[in-house]
Amino acid sequence: MSVVKINVLTVPTEMREELERRFSGRAGIVESADGFEWFELLRPVEGTDQYMVYTRWRSEEDFKRWTDSQAFQKGHAQAGGQEQGHAQEQGHGHGQAAGQGHGHGQGPAATGAQLWSFEVVQSTGPASASGS
Repeated sequence: MSVVKINVLTVPTEMREELERRFSGRAGIVESADGFEWFELLRPVEGTDQYMVYTRWRSEEDFKRWTDSQAFQKGHAQAGGQEQGHAQEQGHGHGQAAGQGHGHGQGPAATGAQLWSFEVVQSTGPASASGS
């Protein structure tokens, strides 16, 4: 059964473009992970300063394997320029403390984050789509 991970990032208005630029610069990294199914960066339209990073995985084990990988750790390097990972400490919500945001070595773009986890119970798409 697929699992969905939604990282909810609190991003001040002045950091929105920077956050989006950083994600754009990482394009293609997660797609090669075993068990990866889908990614979307969702920009808030009104009433909130929270972005959502939506990823879908074949299993919880595949997600965990990704967060433990060198590719993940490099892509989520600790704010301040260190090239150390933070699979469960920092980044976009994987158990991070407030004030530690999507840094990528240049200081945080987000001021806080949460990780939401879900199992896919039902899924649908266009009639021509295969699988669910």
